[in-house]
Formats: sequence, structure tokens, C-alpha cells
Amino acid sequence: MPVDRSHWIPAYIGLGSNLDDPAAQVQAAISRLHELPATRLIACSPLYATAPFGPVAQPDFVNAVAAVLSQSPLQEFFAALRALETRLGRVKPPERWGPRRIDLDLLVFGTQRQVGPQLTLPHPGIVERNFVLYPLADVAPDLEVPGLGRVSQLRAQVSAAGIRRLPR
Repeated sequence: MPVDRSHWIPAYIGLGSNLDDPAAQVQAAISRLHELPATRLIACSPLYATAPFGPVAQPDFVNAVAAVLSQSPLQEFFAALRALETRLGRVKPPERWGPRRIDLDLLVFGTQRQVGPQLTLPHPGIVERNFVLYPLADVAPDLEVPGLGRVSQLRAQVSAAGIRRLPR
């Protein structure tokens, strides 16, 4: 059965890096989102410098969020996002929450909700991570994150500690 490509699905991608000139890594990833099939970049947040998340000692991160529209089905979109991440030099860190050259996380895909070993939507941890909510609020403050609430309200519930907007 052919894939229905008659409608566009809004998706939000979290980008992050803390190795090899993190700001340049995030900008390079944003500039290559056009490589995702049947997908258009709509908006991108400013870059943020953020303290590392988790117990591993490492450099600060640079984070952003990109808003895209896609005609691809979820699994096809996610596979293409993972393939792009690999082309950008992503390797699995030796430690969970360890340093990384690039990280592309699918945060929200339309109204999809699912829990699985490879993909959970919305992305787990959104509600507690300022490095996701601050840039996400820049591009979609009124977005209703399926099952979690409106982005602007979620952002108001997290601290600004350890995060600062970088100059453009």
C-alpha cells in the first residue's frame, strides 16, 4: 500500500553537542535537516549553552530545537533522523549521558504517543529538562505536548539554572 503523503506532520527535534566546537556541530546539523526525506525546516530556536545532564563530568552543551513539517510516516522519519545523526559523526558514548559530538532527539511527532525500546514519544524527560523546554518554547510555546501539557506552561515549571541563550 502506498504511503499517504498528502498531509504534513509537525515534528520537533532537540539538537545538542558538547564536543568538537559544539555550536558549529549544532549549526551543521540544523543546516542538514533538509536531508530528511519529505521534510521541511520551519523554525529553529536560538542556541543555548547548558550545563551537562547526568552524573558524568564533561564540558557544557550547546542545545537548540528545530521545528519541521514532514510527510514521512513516523518510523521512516525516525530512521532517517538516526541515519543523519550517524552521518554527522554521532557515535554511542561509552557512558549514558556522556559527552557527544551530536545528538538529534525526536521530541514530538504530531500527536503520536508510544513507548518502545528504540523510540518513546513524547521524548521521555521533556518535562524536567530546561535544555529542551527553553528552546522548544522559542519555536512552539503553544504546542500541546501529547499527554504532558502546553510547552509554555511546562517551561514555567523548570528552573533556568545552568542555561543561557547564546548571542546570534
